[in-house]
Amino acid sequence: MKRIDLHVHSNVSDGTFTPKELVLYAQEKGLAALALTDHDTIRGIFEAEKAAEGKSIELIPGIEISSEYKGGDIHILGLYIDYKQPAFSATLQRFVEAREQRNNQMAKKLSEHGFFVTIEDIMAAYPDAVITRAHFAKYMKAKGYVSSYEEAFRKYIGKNCSCYVPRTVIQPEDAIGLIRKAGGVAVLAHPLLYHLTLEELEAMIKDLKKLGLQGIEVFYSMNQKEDENLMFSLAKKWELLMTGGSDFHGSTKPHIDLGVGRGNLYVNETLLEPLRKLRKREENET
Repeated sequence: MKRIDLHVHSNVSDGTFTPKELVLYAQEKGLAALALTDHDTIRGIFEAEKAAEGKSIELIPGIEISSEYKGGDIHILGLYIDYKQPAFSATLQRFVEAREQRNNQMAKKLSEHGFFVTIEDIMAAYPDAVITRAHFAKYMKAKGYVSSYEEAFRKYIGKNCSCYVPRTVIQPEDAIGLIRKAGGVAVLAHPLLYHLTLEELEAMIKDLKKLGLQGIEVFYSMNQKEDENLMFSLAKKWELLMTGGSDFHGSTKPHIDLGVGRGNLYVNETLLEPLRKLRKREENET
C-alpha cells in the first residue's frame, strides 16, 4: 500500500511550494494521493489539478478553514470539495475580503510602530499568495526588522501583541456547513494542537459532531504513537472517519516533509475509500 498526504499547503496560502511543485514532489515521493488544503482559499487547486493530469497521483481538492470554538482557534479541513460551486466560491470571497481588511489594519499598526511595511510591499513580495501573518513575518525577517520568523510573531503580530489584529470570527457550524454544502467531507484538523484536556477535547468533538463533523485527523506530524492511538479511539467512539496528513509548508516548517512529517508519519491509502463512499452516499441523497 502507498502513502497519502491529506493536509498540505502551497504558496497560495502560507507554504513555499507552488501547487505544481507540490504535485511533482508528491509524485517523486511515490504518494498515491495528495490533498491541497490551503487556508481559506481554493485558488491553488486549479494549478494543482492541471499538474496532476496524466500522472499516477490523485489530487484531492481541499481547504482548511479557521474557526473559533469557545474563544480558541480550531481548524476544519474540507476534503473532496466541489471547489467550482458558485456559492462556495462566493462565501470564500467574503473570507478573503475580511482577511484583506485585517491585513491593511496590521500593516498600519506596524507602520505606527516604526516599521516601513505597507500592504502593497508585501503583496509585491508574495504576488500569488493569499496574504497571512506568515507573510508579514517573512517580510519583516527579509527586511531585517526581526532576526527570525518566530520573533515577528512573539513580539509584534502574535495574539495579544502590539500589532496584532483579530481576524473575523467564523463559527464552526459555518465552516462545517460550507464544506458539506460543497460536497466535501468535514474533518477536525490536528486535535491535539488545541491543548485541551481529554475531557474538553471530547466535549468539543461531541459538539462538532452535532454540527455535522464527519472526520478527525488521526495521523499527524506532531503525533506520537500514543497520540495516534488516542485519536483512533476517539474516531471509533464518535463514529468519525479517520484522515491524516503532514501539514507540509515547505521551508516555512523545514522539519516537516511531505508524506512523512518528521519521519514518523505514515498515512495509508486505505483511508481514502471510506471518504469516497461517504461523499458518494451523500451525493446520492441530495
